[in-house]
Amino acid sequence: MAALAPGDSGGSGEAASAALDELSRNFTYWAPGIGNGSLSGEWYRRNQIHLFGVVLAILGNLVISISLNIQKYSHLQLAHQEHPRPFFRSVLWWGGVVLMVVGETGNFAAYGFAPITLIAPLGCMSVTGSAIISVIFLKENLRGSDLLGMTLALAGTYLLVNFAPNITQAISARTIQYYFVGWQFLIYMILEILTFCTLLYFHKRKGMKHIVILLTLVALLASLTVISVKAVSGMITFSVTDKTQLTYPIFYIMFIIMIASCVFQVKFLNQATKLYNTTTVMPVNHIFFTTSAIMAGIIFYQEFLGAAFLTVFIYLFGCFLSFLGVFLVTRNREKEHLQQSYIDFGNIPGKQMLDKIQPDSNGLSYGTLPDGSDSTKSQSGEKKEV
Repeated sequence: MAALAPGDSGGSGEAASAALDELSRNFTYWAPGIGNGSLSGEWYRRNQIHLFGVVLAILGNLVISISLNIQKYSHLQLAHQEHPRPFFRSVLWWGGVVLMVVGETGNFAAYGFAPITLIAPLGCMSVTGSAIISVIFLKENLRGSDLLGMTLALAGTYLLVNFAPNITQAISARTIQYYFVGWQFLIYMILEILTFCTLLYFHKRKGMKHIVILLTLVALLASLTVISVKAVSGMITFSVTDKTQLTYPIFYIMFIIMIASCVFQVKFLNQATKLYNTTTVMPVNHIFFTTSAIMAGIIFYQEFLGAAFLTVFIYLFGCFLSFLGVFLVTRNREKEHLQQSYIDFGNIPGKQMLDKIQPDSNGLSYGTLPDGSDSTKSQSGEKKEV
């Protein structure tokens, strides 16, 4: 790999040459040959470190699924108590929180061993795993769309693991510094900042709270999150296996970016969940987040550089299958659990059929009769006349 500047151009040229030399040593692309594109023995030997990251990500997402179901179960238990306690006093709820931290730690570590374009789409395992666990643990119904969605998600995961970019990249501080000032990333950041500011203007000043606007803001922040998470995780891994990287300022810059982007992500995601059903937010957020993360991996870490067209096509098809699987698993899931309260008077001898009185959430009375002739209306009419 050629240097960016001649050797006599000063300190900046020498730093750039050193960074490029390190990239040439630590950045290895796959070459066409026996075993590429299939889960053969040769493929396993060349991708052991990636598979370790995949296992960490899958286990982390499954632990997150368990934690979410435990927290949901604790909320259900508290709701059935005569004098419910605050949820944060529940030992079971805190157990779910601890498992959530463990799962997110596994995801964090996975980015240090495998490309972003391989780890990010595996978030579909959290959704499908949660559906399976809820059937076993919370006795929820298993629908046909759940089985189809899980099958598609697993098929997509197989394609993602098999056809993700087969690169081995040691993430050092010099590597991150080189990518951080690259023209590809600078153009990407300018476009992202312009898009983010435009959407934020419409959201704050114009009061637009459409789900696409909110989750696009989340996705734009997520691209910075995955870049910084992989940088921090990769430099920690490099420090353990080789030379310490914690003395470089770029490590702490990336750490601050990681924390700040996560905080604002949660803020906008909470706004979306307050305005829209979780079954709507979850699949859209998964698609937006994964797409943003893949773009970040391609642009910042150049993870698809040198990949064949067929490899890229099958990889994108695997992403599509996982997206479709998540949509089928989450579709109409909350609606099945909504129970509409009513009072059924049945047939009263000598009286007109009163059918069911439905709750009126917009009024002060409990409800109205089907023909609209209940006494509450007459009372409200009399109050208006007075």
